[in-house]
Amino acid sequence: MTGRYYEEFEVGETIEHDKRRTVSEADNQTFCDMTMNQQPLHLDAEFAADTDFGERLVNGLYTMSLAVGITIPDTTDGTIVANLSYDDIEHPEPVFHGDTIRVQSTVMDKHETSDGERGIVTMRVEVFKVNDPEEPLVCSFERTALSLKRPDSQ
Repeated sequence: MTGRYYEEFEVGETIEHDKRRTVSEADNQTFCDMTMNQQPLHLDAEFAADTDFGERLVNGLYTMSLAVGITIPDTTDGTIVANLSYDDIEHPEPVFHGDTIRVQSTVMDKHETSDGERGIVTMRVEVFKVNDPEEPLVCSFERTALSLKRPDSQ
């Protein structure tokens, strides 16, 4: 287990996640197939060539899901009870096949549950494209998790 217990999160801290991922065409295709999303903007090169983007876009939900996965080891691996919500989701810039992303999480809020047995932690997750010199933000969202308290704290 590498995740943090409720007490180990500090409001205002930013966690830089070391893992990065280069998104491949196969990643995008597989995700679209698994979710039955056949949007041609994600899958059809000829269709996408005629759009403002000029090429296929990586499915935004894949980008978001990948970001959650990258955050798990440093945040909630083995210490989570449940993800409670994903809010304020934005995709300000596109992700294309071959783009590499990095992720950071900032702890926005934390509070104990009403029974004091567990804690609720809200993090702002931001995803950046690192193969672009400007490292644009490509996805952001708030993730709220119900977290275990350290066993010795109860």
